[in-house]
Amino acid sequence: MTTVFAERDATQTTAYRVAAMLVGIGTLHFLAPKTFDTIVPAELPGDPRFYTYASGVVEVATGALLVPRPTRRLAALAAAWLFVGVFPANVNMVRLWWNKPWPMRIVALARLPLQIPMITTALKIRRNS
Repeated sequence: MTTVFAERDATQTTAYRVAAMLVGIGTLHFLAPKTFDTIVPAELPGDPRFYTYASGVVEVATGALLVPRPTRRLAALAAAWLFVGVFPANVNMVRLWWNKPWPMRIVALARLPLQIPMITTALKIRRNS
């Protein structure tokens, strides 16, 4: 019985951490939108700012919904889909930064495989909530 509670506590802590990350990054979409505008794939129709603000809203809302236990399971699934959904922007960042200095290229490249643990963490939160 104690392992069930320990697992639930660990899930809650992880959910809070992911929530803080999402709310923080989502807020940055509004505080420094130009940074995010630059990685929106040019192939998407419309103004990049729309995608910057829309993804900021989704990130903040998903993060907020991860905090209360009744909405955590659905929010964790939304977070997993969000991490999948922003992958094209991360690929585009690699494309755009390919001629930049090596440290910037490494950051852009590192973001790609980091999506995997973010997705699996969100799915684990969902499964254990």
